[in-house]
Amino acid sequence: MTDAKVTEPARQGRSGGIGKIVGASLIGTTIEWYDFFLYGSAAALVFNTLFFPTADPLVGTLIAFITYAIGFLARPLGGVVFGHFGDKLGRKKLLVISLLLMGGSTFAMGLLPTHASIGVGAPILLTVLRLVQGFALGGEWGGAVLLVAEHGGAERRGFWASWPQAGAPGGNLLATGVLALLAAVQSDAAFLAWGWRIPFLLSGLLVMVGLWIRLSVSESPVFLEAQAKAEAEAARGIKEQAPVVQVFRKSWREVLTAIGTRFGENISYYIITAFLLVYVTVHLGLPKSTALNAVLIGSAIHFCTIPAWGALSDRIGRRPVTLIGSVGMAVWAFAFFALLDTKSFAVITLAVTVGLLLHGAMYGPQAAFISEMFDTKVRYSGASMGSQLAAIVAGALAPIIAIELLKDYDSSVPVSLYLCFAAIVTTVTVAIAKETRGRDLASSTRVPTAQDQPAPATATTAGPA
Repeated sequence: MTDAKVTEPARQGRSGGIGKIVGASLIGTTIEWYDFFLYGSAAALVFNTLFFPTADPLVGTLIAFITYAIGFLARPLGGVVFGHFGDKLGRKKLLVISLLLMGGSTFAMGLLPTHASIGVGAPILLTVLRLVQGFALGGEWGGAVLLVAEHGGAERRGFWASWPQAGAPGGNLLATGVLALLAAVQSDAAFLAWGWRIPFLLSGLLVMVGLWIRLSVSESPVFLEAQAKAEAEAARGIKEQAPVVQVFRKSWREVLTAIGTRFGENISYYIITAFLLVYVTVHLGLPKSTALNAVLIGSAIHFCTIPAWGALSDRIGRRPVTLIGSVGMAVWAFAFFALLDTKSFAVITLAVTVGLLLHGAMYGPQAAFISEMFDTKVRYSGASMGSQLAAIVAGALAPIIAIELLKDYDSSVPVSLYLCFAAIVTTVTVAIAKETRGRDLASSTRVPTAQDQPAPATATTAGPA
């Protein structure tokens, strides 16, 4: 058994430093989530008018969010394809491809003609590009967190692997910030006419920066070791099944655990950030800047605290930290909308910030938690499938279900019940799951960490000499 204290420095030395790996993954995931969340914000603010015009604002918004959900449907396919080749060819190559696909599709959205120009062709083209976005993001998450998790040892994996997770609020922060800035300096007419295109076109520049950084890092040493072993076995005539087949044959329980772990986290995030924009602007009748600025402030705090939750999971375990978030979210689901209904910007910001802090407790340890569930040969496929299947049943439907509940009942109580139920699903899943903290990703066995070491013997506890 290899001690984590030995493997971590060795792996860092071959990668050029764990900080460089973390930076490359963080910047890449921030850019990809910027592209993905930009669509969600635009669906709530402009796409309902420009691409899906209807007499009822809520109906137009609902249709816009249906195309938003279509992007989630492509994510498991992306997880399968990128997971397969990521387990065969390496994490780095597939991360570069996912970044190019995501950035290219987002840039193209900024060039699309609207419904007023070409009619039904506009929403069709928008939907196709959304599918490309979803496909790319389906392969991004697994590769980004694995590249970090597999470069370091067990003792601080929760902390280091949580940084790519921070790319989600980082991307949302960037997308919301750009939209909020444009909303502040432009009239509504100018924003609808051409201003909304600027954040999408900006993606082209961001992708070039991310691509340059990602190409500068090395492949995961854990993957290279597994690849060398697989090649040696192939030379002896030993053939293996495709990674995705192995996942569903041997690791289906872990896939279900990953789905349940992400269920409440996914639903809560999209209600707090995406549905919030609809609730505040359409239901409460407040300016869109109120919702955007609240999400902006909350996302900034969210970004800073996710690594702290990851570090805490290194000390007390992945499960306890996740349960703090899921149990807290089940309670906060009811306070959240009550605070929004005050229509006070300060109180709305408080509601969003606390919600995102609780979400961070679920999200921060998640990268290490899910990575540690699978063997190296199928880790990219397993982590991607578990996370992306959850995205379909949870995140994709969350804004749609929430809007339908609000439209049918004209009350936030059903939405609170929905959010509470989602948090309970994650609570039960994590409560019965196995703790993974301290697992050696190279051998899939648990190694002792500093927190596991017994306290030094004292005069009162020491045995006879």
